Parts: sequence; structure tokens; C-alpha cells
Amino acid sequence: MAERREWTVAGMDCAACTTKVVRAVERLPGVSDVKVALMAERLSLNLDGGDAGAVEDAVRRLGFGIAPKDQEAPRRKAFVMPGAPVSADGDKAHDQDHAGRNRLGQTSAAGEQVGHAHNHDNPADQGKPWYRTAKGRLVILTGALLGAAWGFELLTSAELGYWAFLLACLIGVAPVAKRAFGALRMGQPFTIESLMTIAAIGALFIGAAEEAALVVFLFAVGEVLEGVAAGKAREGIRALANLVPKSALLEVGSQTRTVPADTLEIGQTVLVRPGDRIPADGEIAEGTSGIDESPVTGESVPRAKTVGDDVFAGSINTEAALRIRVTREPSDNTIARIVRLVEEAEEARAPTERFIDRFSRWYMPAVVLVAALVIVVPPLATGADWGTWVYRGLALLLIGCPCALVISVPASIASALSSGARRGLLMKGGAVIEAAAKITHVAFDKTGTLTRGKPAVTDIIPAAGVAEADLLAVAAGVEAGSSHPLAQAILARAGTPLPSTDARALPGRGVEAMVDGALAWVSSPRHAAEREGIDGIALRRAVALEEEGKTVVAVFRARQPLGLIALRDEPREDAAEAVSQLKELGVSSIMLTGDNARTAAAIAGGLGLEHRAEMMPEDKLAVIRDLGQQVMMIGDGINDAPALKQAGVGVAMGSGTDVALETADAAILRDRVTDAPALIRLARVTMSNIRGNVALALGLKAIFLVTSVLGITGLWIAILADTGATVLVTLNALRLLGYDPTKAS
Repeated sequence: MAERREWTVAGMDCAACTTKVVRAVERLPGVSDVKVALMAERLSLNLDGGDAGAVEDAVRRLGFGIAPKDQEAPRRKAFVMPGAPVSADGDKAHDQDHAGRNRLGQTSAAGEQVGHAHNHDNPADQGKPWYRTAKGRLVILTGALLGAAWGFELLTSAELGYWAFLLACLIGVAPVAKRAFGALRMGQPFTIESLMTIAAIGALFIGAAEEAALVVFLFAVGEVLEGVAAGKAREGIRALANLVPKSALLEVGSQTRTVPADTLEIGQTVLVRPGDRIPADGEIAEGTSGIDESPVTGESVPRAKTVGDDVFAGSINTEAALRIRVTREPSDNTIARIVRLVEEAEEARAPTERFIDRFSRWYMPAVVLVAALVIVVPPLATGADWGTWVYRGLALLLIGCPCALVISVPASIASALSSGARRGLLMKGGAVIEAAAKITHVAFDKTGTLTRGKPAVTDIIPAAGVAEADLLAVAAGVEAGSSHPLAQAILARAGTPLPSTDARALPGRGVEAMVDGALAWVSSPRHAAEREGIDGIALRRAVALEEEGKTVVAVFRARQPLGLIALRDEPREDAAEAVSQLKELGVSSIMLTGDNARTAAAIAGGLGLEHRAEMMPEDKLAVIRDLGQQVMMIGDGINDAPALKQAGVGVAMGSGTDVALETADAAILRDRVTDAPALIRLARVTMSNIRGNVALALGLKAIFLVTSVLGITGLWIAILADTGATVLVTLNALRLLGYDPTKAS
């Protein structure tokens, strides 16, 4: 039976890296369902009778570091740059190849390489200034060599200067050539390293040593900038993970002691002082305080919480000391689940990303072919100068790598996911973002979505001969164990329920259970009338209450009416504003509810949106299906599961609950209806950013392709078309980290 295995893969800072790893590993026996998350630096796969060591060897042969999940990727000896300092173990410190994290190439469908390979820092370099990293040292070395060559030429002669530039080029290109040769031995000829090596050596043969040395230096600079940009893109996820404190004050008897937060167990009690972050998901056992949940949900206003209320790890206690009972393992707290969701969302690739990946497989070989034709055809056909056209062909080689194009989509999506997560907006991947950007209709559930989800009992009307207490006791018995907001309101009013068994939900109708040895129902008045559970007088009273915007349930046994209970759930304060914002975005809204028509009309009328009432789950499903794929359904993630699945984008409301995080395609953690238009705004801005990135990547490539063929631009400009474009699209994507979709324009 296949077992799901996970590893940490160090050194990936380009989408091409993930493709290389996937295609290298998926060919191994017993391996299936390979997934690589770039920002999480995670490899996961199903292993059925295969060798985990073979997986690690395959990744290491690509030049990446790899270790089992939650362990640091191991170091191994590699190419050492001249002059590198010696470490304590006698080995020279890593250069760009240290720990085996140089990148080779991305395998195409034909088994060729179309990827982008780069230098890689070792994990110890993370967080260091650029000039102290391996990439930074390569930039300093190549820059110093280039400067020395210019100085030597200035002080001596152009002829001697040529040899100085030649030496600078050879020393700088040596590690690049080493990686190119390693890729070639693996049957991967098309990597940026191989093209760089060919271009540099070719330039030397035609006497362009100065340009060759400059190209090597610019390549190293581009590598540093790209690595810095990739690190910035990962900071959002790291910042989320770092919100949970590392230690906690654990109560043991009458004493407290400091323990690591990741050692806390369910059932233990921790003391959280004012100003401290809560170390684990839990429930308040003692105390009342304001809780700042902005680290988790993005909600800036502290919420007053007291005994019995749930709290999230990473939230800040603002007022008074609290004793909190741990209810979740540290590895499964809300922050951890959000981080996990954001990381896993990378694997849900957008259609645009899949198209670009297919396009890029053919782009690089095509450019290489064009470069070869540019070198050969003009001299043979017209007798043109070989040196001129060799130079132009070499320049074309340097713009042949599609890395800027390949990373244009995942960089934007990763930034958008991180930006949204910090504001309580979670989307499960690029496919969801792309679908959300096209939304034209939003369908809302009523209870718990447009309304607060905390209804209160307003009227209790017992049938003739039935005591109010008996009515409530039977109703509470039927609803015992239910998490539905109406059930919770009845239980809160009734106190102790009668003993019950065999409770069963009747979708769209109500609930039935064996209460005190006999069947009893809590249902809609319409369903009760069908079962002779309500008389004519009570039915007219129910209608009057519903016209006041109240929800009415009938309580009855077999042919024995017990009475009515009326409840009211007020609309959320921002519901009307959300509907207004959606209209400004050109999105229409509709409310779908199982509640009666009169209550639905009262709620919808105040919010200014259409409504459909008395709907069974299958009715909601039919409406969503009729609206098409450009509809977003927003509900509680339980009762609305069929409609959420059918919708183009299903969104679950809820403050960090399992359902909100794991059901549907997206989740709104802050329980704010205005986050629905915010989700659409974020998706639309992200797709606009992606389109800009694609246009930038393709536009620069096209411009420099033409100018290189015409001889307008040379080798050093060509390398900027590659590494420069990659850096530009990454930096453009990083702008999304600062975008706040909750602010209506």
C-alpha cells in the first residue's frame, strides 16, 4: 500500500526548480502523485514499495539539498570557489554549489532541459546580508576580477587587457561550466548554465573577452537579486508561522513553569498574562479579557472573550490574565493549519500557469534553433561575416531561457495567497484565484453568513395544556448535540434538556429524535402542518411572527402539537455594505435560505439583494447550477456543502474552524461579509498582476530577440533580458504583499 512521504528540499527559488524535481522523481519505481511546493520548499509523494533513498539521491543529483520533513537539508561537498574561507571541519566554505543546491534544468516533454539553473545558498545563508551569502561572494569575486581587468587594461594596453578579461571570464564561468557539464551528463543539455558557458566561451573565440567577463558578472548579479526576491516571497509564510510564541506558562498544580509551546498537550492549562501571545488553540477556563485576533483573522479590534470561549494560538491577550485549557495539538493549531493551507495551495495550479508551463517546454529549444540558424544561414547564404553572426547568435542563446515567463504566475499567486492569509482571506491555490477573478454572481446563505449566526429566542408559545418549561425541555432534547445556531439558542434558553437518543437531521425541514422514550420533532411550521404537528391558530400566529423577520419552529410529537418557538437572528453590521461593494464590482447578489419566505424577505429587503426562500439543499444546488460557473457560493461549509461544491468558487465563513479551513475552495476567517468583495478584489488584482508579468516577460524577450538579431544589442544586454526579466516579474509580484483588498477603491 502506498505511503505518503514528505521531504524538505532546500535551494528552490524558481518555478522551473519544482518542475525539475517533479520530473526527476516521478520516473522512479513505486513513486506517484508527486507534488512540490516552491514557497514551502516541500516535496511530497506516494511511495509504494519504492526506495526513499532513491528519491533523495535523485534530488541531490539535481543539485538540491534534501532531508526528511522538519529536518534541515544536509550539506555535502561540492565545487569550492577559489579563495573561499576554510570552515571548522577543514572543508572550504560553500560557494554557489555548496550543499549540492545548484540548479540544473527543467526537463521538457522530450526529455530535454528547458529550465533555469542557478546558484544556491545553503540554509545557513538564510537571513544573512546578500554579501555574506554564497551568491553574494560570487558577485563580489566576479566584480573584483572585472574591475581588476579594466584597471589592468587602463594601466597597460588593450592587448594585455584582453588577457586580463579572458582570465576574469574563465574564473567566473568555471562554476557555471561545472554545473552545465553535470547537467549534460544527466542528458539535460538545455540549461541556462550550458547556454551561459557556450556564449562566454564563444565570445572569447571571437575576441569579445570584455563582454564575456561582463556577462558572467551580470549573470551573478541577477542570481543574487533573484534569490533575494524569492526569499522575500517566502517571508509572508514564515511570518505567519512565527506568530505562535515559542514558550508557554504551563500550570502544574499551584505552580507555573515555562515550557516549549510545541510540547503542550490537549487538556493542559496555560497562564496567559496581559500582552502575551496565546501559545495554543484552546478554551478560556478562567478570566475575561479582550483578545486581539488580528494575527490570525486580520480583525484589528480586540474581541471580549470569557469562560467557555475559544481562542486561537498567536492571538494577543490585551487586558487581564487568562487561564486557557489547550484543545488542540501545537502542530494542529489554527496558525499551523493556515500555513499548511497556504503552502498546499501552491499545488493547485491555475489554468494560466499550466498553459505557460506547456508553452515554456517548447520555447527554449525553439530559441536555440533560431540562434543556430542566425549563426549559420547569413554567412552561408550571403557570405556575411562569420564573427558578426556568431556574436548575434550567442546573444540569442542568452535570452533563450523562459524562467521569467515560468515564474511570472506562481510568484504572483504565492504573494496573493500570503497577502490574503494575513487578512483572513484564504484561497486554495491559483485555480481558485483565477476562478474568483471571473465571478459575476455571489450567492449567500442566510444564517451565520449574512446574519450573525447567534439567534436568540424571542417568543415561546405553548399549545393548550402544555407548560412553557415542558415545551422548551422537549425542544432542547431534540436539539441536544446539534451545533446549528438555532439549536444553540434553544438550548441556551431551555437549560437542562430531556434525555434523547437517535437524533436525526431532516434536511430543509428540521430535526427529529427519541425524547423521553417517544419521537419528537422541531421543524418548520410548514413541515409540522404536513405531520399534523400544528393547528390553524398556531399556524396563523407563526405567519405573523415570520412577517416580523423572525424564524419560527414548531415543536410536536406524533399528532400532538406542543407549541411554537420564535427566534431572531440580526443581520451583520457590514452585510449591506458588502452587497453595495459587490454592486460596485459589477457582481450581483442573491440570498439562498431554507427559512420561510416572510423572514427571508424581511432580511433581504433590508440588505438590498434578491432572495430565494424555503429551499432544500437540492434546491440551492439547482440554483447554483443555473447561475453557471461564474458564481461564488458563501455558506457555513456544512449544510451548504452540495452548493459549495457546485459553485465556481465555494467560500466557507467561520473564524478558523475546521470547516472554514478545509471545506470549499476558500475561507473567510473574520466573519465579515465585506470580505466577500475583498476576496474578489484580491483575485482580480492578482490576475491583473499575472497578465502584467506575462506581458513583461514575453515583451522583453521579443524586443531583445529582434534587437539581438539586428545587432542593436549585444551579449550583456541579452543576459539582462534573462535574469533582469526574472527579477522584474518577481518584484512586480511582490507588490501584492502590500496590497490590502479589504479597502474598497
